[in-house]
Amino acid sequence: SANVERAIQPNTKMVWIETPTNPLLKVTNLEAVGKTAKSHGLLYVVDTTFATPVFLRPLEYGADIVLHSLTKYLSGHNQLIGGALITNDSDLFEKLKYIQKSVGAVPSPFDCWLTILGLKTLHLRMSRHWENAEKIARYLEGHPKVSRVIYPGLESHPMHEVARRQMSGFSGMISFELNGGLEAGKRLMNSVELCMLAESLGAVETMITHPATMTHAEVPREERLARGFEDGLVRLSVGIEDSEDLIADLERAFKDV
Repeated sequence: SANVERAIQPNTKMVWIETPTNPLLKVTNLEAVGKTAKSHGLLYVVDTTFATPVFLRPLEYGADIVLHSLTKYLSGHNQLIGGALITNDSDLFEKLKYIQKSVGAVPSPFDCWLTILGLKTLHLRMSRHWENAEKIARYLEGHPKVSRVIYPGLESHPMHEVARRQMSGFSGMISFELNGGLEAGKRLMNSVELCMLAESLGAVETMITHPATMTHAEVPREERLARGFEDGLVRLSVGIEDSEDLIADLERAFKDV
């Protein structure tokens, strides 16, 4: 919250938080930031796509608006592109509804139906994502070719206690750093078989991404490193497959790294 306080300018209108963040899985103390936002009379918006409402409900921590990418966990099957804004403030709801209609940000009926279909299994899927991710994170933590594992559910995560306090589960996103840097990342991407090489996330299939050569390939290296995105950083969106099959796939791929 101290960082947010320092960042607020005279013309600031909104505090926008993503937690956990993509791809470094930083966790924000939502209650503390909410108090800071409210003390300045600012709109408080939280993107918690990675956690979903199953594991984190920012409205309970003072958020005015919660944002979710429907493309990810909420629909859950890599079938659509969509987003949602959630609020429990009736005035804000009317304003958002007016803007949505005015700009034409209206999804197709079929995409809405697919989203509703996905929501019916959300709790079951998220439980499995979390279960698998917990096992894989602990496996990675003990692997000699991995220098660091970033997962809010691990005691080694710097904000683990905050995550444990405000989240009811830790979801399915893991990031980790390989000892061999850029080349190690490339080799791992080329060696996995069950894990799908893709920049998206939050689906029933496990998807693996190497930010340095994929999502952040166009970012100058110096800037990327300054943001903490190391050459060997890998992001893993753990699916609902058998966890032992996923670990076996990673173990086989690590032999080529």
